Formats: sequence, structure tokens, C-alpha cells
Amino acid sequence: MKEYRRQYRELSDETKQKISNSSRNRPKSEQHKQHISQGMKSYWESVPTNPNSDPPSTI
Repeated sequence: MKEYRRQYRELSDETKQKISNSSRNRPKSEQHKQHISQGMKSYWESVPTNPNSDPPSTI
């Protein structure tokens, strides 16, 4: 069985664009946005960074 949960935080630019395109033109209430934000914050706390990737550059 395939593992669909992300292994690391880093995503390719192509994947980021696909996610962005699929989320467009979907209205959400402010309360729904807050719940999504809280859920994503707790989710990303559990996903480790990729030990083989370069650190992100700061601008």
C-alpha cells in the first residue's frame, strides 16, 4: 500500500503550483479559514525537514 503522507516539508515547484491551482475559486468563510490554519499548523509540527536538502535561502 502506498504512503500518501508527506515524508518531508519540501515540495517541488510543480507540486506547489498544482496545489495552488486546485484551491482557486473556492470561497471559504473566515471561521473555516481559521480552522484550516490551526489544523495545518499542528500538522506541519509533526513533519520533519528533509536531512538531505539544502537549507532554504533567506531574502
